[in-house]
Amino acid sequence: MNVHSSKYKCTECGKCFGSSTKLTVHRRCHSGAKPFECTLCSKSFTTSANLVRHSRVHSGVRPYKCHECDKTFSHSAHLRIHVRFHTGHKPYKCSLCGKRFGQSSNLRTHKRSVHSHRRPYYCPYCGKLFKSSQELKRHVRTHTGAKPISCRHCSERFRRSEQLKIHLLKLHNEGTWFTCHICEKKFSRKGELKMHLLRHADVKPYVCHECPKSFCTAHELRKHALAHLDVKLFSCGRCGKEYRYSQHVVRHFDKCSGTVPLVFNR
Repeated sequence: MNVHSSKYKCTECGKCFGSSTKLTVHRRCHSGAKPFECTLCSKSFTTSANLVRHSRVHSGVRPYKCHECDKTFSHSAHLRIHVRFHTGHKPYKCSLCGKRFGQSSNLRTHKRSVHSHRRPYYCPYCGKLFKSSQELKRHVRTHTGAKPISCRHCSERFRRSEQLKIHLLKLHNEGTWFTCHICEKKFSRKGELKMHLLRHADVKPYVCHECPKSFCTAHELRKHALAHLDVKLFSCGRCGKEYRYSQHVVRHFDKCSGTVPLVFNR
């Protein structure tokens, strides 16, 4: 190891850095400190560079342009990911089933949703359980009414980025619709069109290992799989009545006097 690279050492994890500045920035990952705050939306960042990149969201500056479709991006990383839609390059492979993804975040989501049954994130309003903090955060907005995502062209605000994407397509003609060549139904995401086409072809690639039934999506298969379980995963926190599906216990709450949290039988 280079002598200078080990001069500044983090006392928390032992990682070494070549300058005190890099060590200071690194320490923020342990302390959670985010000293750089956006004056427009109050979002905070660990470095000034991240704040500068974020500010492009408000200014509308999108300096990175795709040479295939002329779409522009505020971050170079976003452009690199976008280019994979044109090339078909999917560098991230699931070690459990072999499915490949263009983004590492999509691979992580795939592993949580398909290969894991843990749902450690709990909604304080209705008790619904989620596999990730991001899923819980998006869900909580349905209770609070918060709309943190704004349109750069008008005053409209949205709970989810997908709602903004559809808004931009419909009202501002920004973006690309994915259209079914059979029924001409339009979709905002390529993945949605892909799944839609399976229904036209009556292709059901997700097969149940317990019975002959098959499904178009992994979500449909996971939901069906609960029918084969001997245990009922969800129970009412007030009366203890058990249910196999979360939506059934949520409906039960309305009749069980008051709002009671979901209890997940681990």
